[in-house]
Amino acid sequence: MDATECIQAASSFLLQSPPGEINDVLNDVRNIISDDDLLQEGVLPALKEYNIAQFITVDVPGTSHQSIVSEAARVSLEGEEERFVDPRSKTTFIFDHLSLEASDSQPFEPDAEHEPFRVALESATISYLSAHFHDGVGAVFSRPNNPKEYVIQLVVNKYNPTNYWSGRWRSEYIVNLNENKVSGKILVNVHYYEQGNVQLSATHNLSFALPPAVVTSASNTSASKILALVEDEEGKYQISLNESYQEMGEKTFKGLRRALPMTRQKIDWDKVLGYKLGAELSSSKGVFGSS
Repeated sequence: MDATECIQAASSFLLQSPPGEINDVLNDVRNIISDDDLLQEGVLPALKEYNIAQFITVDVPGTSHQSIVSEAARVSLEGEEERFVDPRSKTTFIFDHLSLEASDSQPFEPDAEHEPFRVALESATISYLSAHFHDGVGAVFSRPNNPKEYVIQLVVNKYNPTNYWSGRWRSEYIVNLNENKVSGKILVNVHYYEQGNVQLSATHNLSFALPPAVVTSASNTSASKILALVEDEEGKYQISLNESYQEMGEKTFKGLRRALPMTRQKIDWDKVLGYKLGAELSSSKGVFGSS
């Protein structure tokens, strides 16, 4: 395998990294490449793709909260490096996709017309997170080129390597006041790897209409009502997940089992010890012969 093929393989592994384990995967593929400079240069595009898709969270310099690195957060400023916006602190920053650190924080001037409702959505989002998610991170972005359109993003990470599991909940909602609707998606990733390697990757797309009063007023009350609708949708999805896995444990996995053993005969469980004893006696005959 040449260097190009090695880089492609390493990039593929990185894009499939479970939540919170990308550094472990990176250390493993380093043994494949055996050239840190080549590895860093070759897998950087994959790292960028992964971090943006996974809503990686980062501490923003000069603030006491975390922000989300995502496509909605990416801003293009002419003549500068790729930057991301933290709308809560009204700053932009450069993000190192390898070290996962933010730097060079600069002031950012939001759109004055749409900022009040964005702030209202942000406040409602933070309240929702504190009520339902432990250590969740949320961000609300306005789209300058799409008036009255806002993006709500939520991400919650749970890493427990001591007990061999990790998980990430991501959700994104596009609030379109022009079309009176909200469209979004929920993405759940869980990795359990004690004495095995099992991953869950689930995606749920959704859409719901907004009441006319919410669209007309576009106030703090409207923002709270939108997050109440989000809460209802996420609650229903979580219940459906619980029901699916309960059914999987009680029915699906049982259906995967072999109905009969290789002999095509049912085992009489009352005689299991007898079967074992008979097998041992047969084995003894074969070794020592009959008396």
